[in-house]
Amino acid sequence: MPTVYLNGEFVPHERAVVSVDDRGFIFGDGIYEGLRAVDGRIFEWQAHTERMVDGLTGIRIDFSAERVAALHGVCEHLLRDNDLTTGDALLYLQVTRGAAPRTHSFPPPGTPPTVFASASRLQRRRDHQRDGVKAITHDDLRWARCDWKVINLLGSILARQAALDAGAFEAVLVRDGVVTEGAASTIFAVVDGVLRTHPLGHRILPSVTRKVVMSLIDQLRLPVREEAVTVSELRHASELLLCSTANNVTPLIALDGAPVGTGTPGPLTVELRESLDTLLYGPV
Repeated sequence: MPTVYLNGEFVPHERAVVSVDDRGFIFGDGIYEGLRAVDGRIFEWQAHTERMVDGLTGIRIDFSAERVAALHGVCEHLLRDNDLTTGDALLYLQVTRGAAPRTHSFPPPGTPPTVFASASRLQRRRDHQRDGVKAITHDDLRWARCDWKVINLLGSILARQAALDAGAFEAVLVRDGVVTEGAASTIFAVVDGVLRTHPLGHRILPSVTRKVVMSLIDQLRLPVREEAVTVSELRHASELLLCSTANNVTPLIALDGAPVGTGTPGPLTVELRESLDTLLYGPV
């Protein structure tokens, strides 16, 4: 029976209960993080927690950086208790504004936040990362502060379901004529031999995997520009790829039913995929 963490206690998953008045349930009023662990080692803990603190501060939930840092021990406990100290695991952290009578304004000062964490087996989709996946374009319907990792994900849910309905894996989001990111990933395009991705700002999540990939691009001396890709440029890109905690670097080989480039993973994508795999798992 899986063990989870809820408000200071480690409990069986089936016994973890949250109030129906919790603002995460009523409003989607909270922040979350998803982290990868490999053989019991949590990958990029500091970057994830810094982003979580930024989001909590941004939406004004009273949960300090010290309390976020203390969740490291919680995560290690969950990995041990759930027999996840070998192979790939996904850690999930969530903090909401807590339980209070329903009103749009904040609850009274001192209302304790609801703190939840879980750990589960992460299945590597080696076939996706090796052979590539299909994608569609979709209007970016999300709110204006995509840089905060809020738990209200309706815009991304609708986009990802549209992709699945079309027989694709991911939705490439478009706003005001340019690519922002994927429904649950960062998007890179190779345009005229240069890797391009949307610059950081309110329109995209400051993805931890994006940060790592950008560092790898620098180490490999690959050409890159943090510049939004237009829809026209997207249609003529020679390579497309997504990256995320759950999917590493994955090639996009078809977009809206048309092949991307040759319809196979391109050389820059393969180089980045192999470099990230080496960083995560060591040399083959």
